[in-house]
Amino acid sequence: MATPIIAPSILAADFANLARDVQMLNESQADWIHIDIMDGVFVPNFSMGIPVLEAIKRHARKPLDVHLMIVNPENHIAAFQKAGAETISVHVEACQNLHRTIEQIKSLGCKAGVAINPHTSVMELENIIRDVELVCVMSVNPGFGGQKLIGNTYRKIKQLRELIIEHKSSAMIEIDGGVTLQNAQELRDAGADVLVAGSFVFNAGDPADTIRKLKSLK
Repeated sequence: MATPIIAPSILAADFANLARDVQMLNESQADWIHIDIMDGVFVPNFSMGIPVLEAIKRHARKPLDVHLMIVNPENHIAAFQKAGAETISVHVEACQNLHRTIEQIKSLGCKAGVAINPHTSVMELENIIRDVELVCVMSVNPGFGGQKLIGNTYRKIKQLRELIIEHKSSAMIEIDGGVTLQNAQELRDAGADVLVAGSFVFNAGDPADTIRKLKSLK
């Protein structure tokens, strides 16, 4: 089994020193930079928008993994692609026509991902699992960092892995929320490919070393 893809969430960075924190990620063993976009409607919080994404892109040397936690994402995908997104994930719960939105993402040259909230069954993805490159499994209720991983996540990962195999999909499984060194190996063993970690990385005494330890998992 290959080493995991590590995607630190920039939401937990120091926004007064954003260029510094992006440079730290550039020099670390991080594979992607995960960027959460929240609109205060789909989730009960606001986060960065297009100008901040453009600023991150100017400094980043790692691919930008953009997670849209917003209503009507189809209205904004082109703007996020133009701002520097390389992977764009939309929520199944927020899309009126999920397949059309996935096709829209791909038509702009981005990798397409779909995200599911903790209460959403993986079977909601059965009809589109072959069309996406990434499935983002929310392992906490979306909106705020620093939460504890929901225990049912491991079972959902296994169910999703079975669905991917059954439909001969190449989609990777990304876990977003509550990832630590204490649970990361179990997440990997369940079938996770990509680990998103925010507070656990940026609140560490040595964030780059924490990323290295996550990356060293099998």
